[in-house]
Amino acid sequence: MPWLVDRVLSTRFDDFSERTIEKGKTFLLDTLGVGVAGCNGYRIERIIKVASSWGSGDDATVWVSGERLPATAAAFVNAYQIHSLEFDCLSEEAVLHPFATILSSLMAYCERSARRGAPVHGRDFLAALIMGIDVSVFLGKSATGPTQFFRPATAGGMGAAAALARIAGFDSDTAIRTLGNQYGQSSGTLQPHVEGSPLLGMQVGFNARAAIASCDFAAEGILGPADVLTGRYGFFKLYEGVGVDIAHGLRELEEAFQIERMSHKPFPSGRLTHGVIDGLMRLQREAGFSADDVEDVTCDAPGLVNRLVGRPDVPEPTPNYAKLCLPFVAATYLVHGKVDVEEFLGDRLTDPRTHALAARITLRQDGNPSNSAMAPQTIRVRLKSGAEHAVTVDSVYGHYNNPLTREENLDKFRRCWGRAAGLSAEVGESVIAAVDRIETLDDIAALVPLLVASRGGAGG
Repeated sequence: MPWLVDRVLSTRFDDFSERTIEKGKTFLLDTLGVGVAGCNGYRIERIIKVASSWGSGDDATVWVSGERLPATAAAFVNAYQIHSLEFDCLSEEAVLHPFATILSSLMAYCERSARRGAPVHGRDFLAALIMGIDVSVFLGKSATGPTQFFRPATAGGMGAAAALARIAGFDSDTAIRTLGNQYGQSSGTLQPHVEGSPLLGMQVGFNARAAIASCDFAAEGILGPADVLTGRYGFFKLYEGVGVDIAHGLRELEEAFQIERMSHKPFPSGRLTHGVIDGLMRLQREAGFSADDVEDVTCDAPGLVNRLVGRPDVPEPTPNYAKLCLPFVAATYLVHGKVDVEEFLGDRLTDPRTHALAARITLRQDGNPSNSAMAPQTIRVRLKSGAEHAVTVDSVYGHYNNPLTREENLDKFRRCWGRAAGLSAEVGESVIAAVDRIETLDDIAALVPLLVASRGGAGG
């Protein structure tokens, strides 16, 4: 592991290409947008209430609602907000949403640091963010077996700890031991994913909170184990078991900074449901059919799709369950013509037309041998007229080979921003401008006041 940590600590901002920096800004803005929209996350007011009881302090800020909390508690809440709507970006090949854990802990840590008289410059912040993403994605891409734990929490937390170690100015040994501290606090089961529980996003928060604690302990000389990744009881043994190819993960790092290979989520549902939406969009553009014309839909996809979103439709799903149910998501798109935040709220969750169509949508596992592949997917639609249409989607809309345009990214941000009461469109444009020049900011904490509503604003 020393080589990985040395890479995190020694890479200079000037080592990043214009593309790397542009992608860092793109996904930073995207994550701030979905984090702000997450003020409407499931029972967020109660989650903030609990986090507010975790000790005293006003080091950092909860986005939108504006509570001042200890940095660890603010990182927890903001991480939950980022992931709560299933709208945050990801590395498809790593099966991982790294930004929720890394950005929330970094922002809270930098805000606390500024209040203590040591502001973090935008260049240093962006560099730490990019290198933290590298660590998390390396862990995910080194795993070749079936996903057993929730990597946005486990691998995301390790990336967050690495990013904070860089910001803190630790030497290599202290940074390694910081990851050891993080490993001792890591958590992230997939059971909440199966059941559609809000604990899924909370696990991201637990690991964001732990990253700050890991760094704080290390700063005081309280150091964790060193052989964290490949040790007898190390990260890979516990969380990935059999099926680890570290050489592959290393090759990926050598080819590119992994921020360049992140994917957008154009829809607020499980990324593994996006292939069928993309395919249906393409087929509708070609054939012009409507939901009422559809007899049935079949999606042939890799095993990962079946394992994580191949759950049966149920009459009264929770929002989290519905977003991770491919038949429901596909039927939602056909019936309502879109898949956005509102499609997983209120009466939309029990809409009879949606559930009737979902019953006629079948997901089948293809012969893809990869345990992490999300594509290709083949979507077949049979119409009541007897006509059949099919398309194979190799790079799903939002993938780095089929990315959102700058305009589409800005549109998503503005739609997310508009979902938070008390945040004006004018301030949203200020956030866009600030992110565009992030490397010039003397204090990254100057972003935070822009993320707080002028009046109330959090949903619940």
